Amino acid sequence: MSDIGVGGFAAEEHEPEPDSVALPRAGSRRAESTSRTPRGCIPMLLVLVLVIGGAFLGGGWAVDKVKSLVGVSADYAGPGSGSVVVQVHSGDSSTAIAQTLKDAGVVKSVGAFTDAARADSRSRSIQVGYYQLKKQMKAKDALAVLINPKNLVQALVVVPEGYRVKEIVKAIAKKTDITAAQLNAALKHPAALGLPASAGGKVEGYLFPATYSVVPGETASELLKQMIAKTKEVTASLDLAARAKALGYTPEQILTIASILEYEGSRDQDYPKIARAIYNRLDKGMALQSDATVAYANNLTGTVYTTDAQRQIDSPYNTYKNTGLPPGPIGSPGEKTIEAALHPAKGSWLYWVVVNLKTGETRFADTFAQHQANVNLFHQYCQTSDAC
Repeated sequence: MSDIGVGGFAAEEHEPEPDSVALPRAGSRRAESTSRTPRGCIPMLLVLVLVIGGAFLGGGWAVDKVKSLVGVSADYAGPGSGSVVVQVHSGDSSTAIAQTLKDAGVVKSVGAFTDAARADSRSRSIQVGYYQLKKQMKAKDALAVLINPKNLVQALVVVPEGYRVKEIVKAIAKKTDITAAQLNAALKHPAALGLPASAGGKVEGYLFPATYSVVPGETASELLKQMIAKTKEVTASLDLAARAKALGYTPEQILTIASILEYEGSRDQDYPKIARAIYNRLDKGMALQSDATVAYANNLTGTVYTTDAQRQIDSPYNTYKNTGLPPGPIGSPGEKTIEAALHPAKGSWLYWVVVNLKTGETRFADTFAQHQANVNLFHQYCQTSDAC
């Protein structure tokens, strides 16, 4: 019988060895009939030898093997108590899983679990990961836990588009056992996290927004590496380096523009148009005057609106006082905004303003007078809306 493995893989099947047959000598039929050992005697003697040897050596595996040979696999009555987390590794066979469970005190014998696995075809669907079980469970009950993917032990961390490093740290610490202190300590060594040298040691913008599964024991460094690797994967799929060069910008500058789009827009159809307005202003040497960058300079979250006093801050991220792009991303851009920064719409716009905070409607203008008219629309909206 084949040994069931994780993900449908199975260990090799072993053909049973044929019983040894003693060839009779010519003319000795009586010797043949009187010297033949009764069937079943040798296996039983082997059982006794293994039991005695296994008991003497304290070998649980040997005892399990003997019991399986005689059709008896020790099992707990269940339902078990306490709690223990076990890991199923990639390529684990049912025997390997059974041994893990036995070592953790979940099942009483390897044979009890493998018997249950052979009797249930769903055991082939056991997924790699961590599972929380009880100690001293009935093997069939332990199997029932493992075949249900809902029982995988994992924490899901959602990183929305535009989130900044500080917000990401809070989100991870809130949903996992990884602490903010551990994350901040890991962030102090960006090169060890796989951050590209071109990023200049700045992690901001490189922790890709996505949903991450965090398993027990995963470290801060491992999770942050995964997030940076995701950014590399996405930017490579978008051919960021080559397309940025064609536009006359570096990959980091494109990520910076994309991060600004995350805050300055809210609708997919507006991102390419805002990107074009940004490029038009840069081409003319105009200050971007992005409240989003000023909010970042003032360490503000949850808003892109700033006061006159906040716009006076002395910071390279203050795009009211400084022309050109800020020195790096102001958050983690998603794939849509990166694509918009790489493929801006065609137009001559220099200004944009959201005129409806609930729908995200944005108006674009070529002249300051047109822009002021759009700003007035926004003020009128705020007079009757509680969204302002």
